[in-house]
Amino acid sequence: MAERTSHARIVSIPNEAHCLDTGRMNRLEQSFRSWADGAPRADVRLSRRRIMLIFLLIRYTGGKLNEVLALNPFEDVDFKHHLVFLGRTEKKNIRPRREVQIPEVLSEEIKSSLNDPTFKKYLGSLFKVDPGHVRRKFYERAIDSGIPPAMGAPESIRRSRAIELMQSNMPLPVVQKMLGHSTPNLTASYVAFSDDDMQQVARYFADKESRRKTSARNSFFGKIRTIRKGDIQTMVEMITVGGDIITTVITNDSLSRLGLKKGSLITAEVKAPWVILQKSDREPESTAENRFVGHILRINKGETTTEYVVRISDGTELCSIVSTENARLMGFKENDRVWAIFNSFAVVLHID
Repeated sequence: MAERTSHARIVSIPNEAHCLDTGRMNRLEQSFRSWADGAPRADVRLSRRRIMLIFLLIRYTGGKLNEVLALNPFEDVDFKHHLVFLGRTEKKNIRPRREVQIPEVLSEEIKSSLNDPTFKKYLGSLFKVDPGHVRRKFYERAIDSGIPPAMGAPESIRRSRAIELMQSNMPLPVVQKMLGHSTPNLTASYVAFSDDDMQQVARYFADKESRRKTSARNSFFGKIRTIRKGDIQTMVEMITVGGDIITTVITNDSLSRLGLKKGSLITAEVKAPWVILQKSDREPESTAENRFVGHILRINKGETTTEYVVRISDGTELCSIVSTENARLMGFKENDRVWAIFNSFAVVLHID
């Protein structure tokens, strides 16, 4: 497998050290909710609820502050499909608005707020709030959450959302599309995915977030490229949005039961103990069909087992678990360049 150019170079990826992790993002969100609900007067509660919705929209769409302030929530939210349309403008000949998938729980919360006659009347001026006022409230909530004020700024929330999505293994091109980045120099594998395919990928991750499922790091989302059926088993090749090829072998019965066909969108998962790490300057000679080069992002050492988190070239994180004794013998360090290897029988396919 040839080493590919990283899609990380196509999109500006924020420095994780300057972003909020999911725990702190959730703590900040809870601060906004408590602040909005704890207002002493009805008019203050309405004002605070509007600021809270602005925060929630930035937090879950990754939109820019000016984009969210320009929203007309009565027209720019599709509650049936849980979409927000960002980029409203009166100017012509500019980039069209983009659709951003949001979790169903947020869609329902916005809908419920808009159905409140008092709040609906209060929103007569929509989200036309002084940006400076919004920033001050964001800084105040950050301080209340024990977070440096600058990291509670709208731009930081937007960057943090990008990192959060990438850490849940949303493919980089989908994150890029969601944030409204341009897409130069894309590979043919990306072009093979239609706008509908990309939207389905975004919907899959939004649905998973709504269900509050823990994200399996060793999870790939892509499209079936080839199916080679044998007398007992079938080899299936899947291409991810990032351009990686995942090979798996399943039974013919599973092929029939899942209704798989060329072009189907599918999820592939690999358990962490089945991922083997090898340090090598060249691609290892191995019978394992799936081989990906990356760098060790984190090492979590326990008494009996050690977890390695490896980020491969398209930004996907793979987790490998070994005994702590073996970890000591391997001597891997953070930032080491390694190959993550697993065979086709270790891959489990899911239709979502």
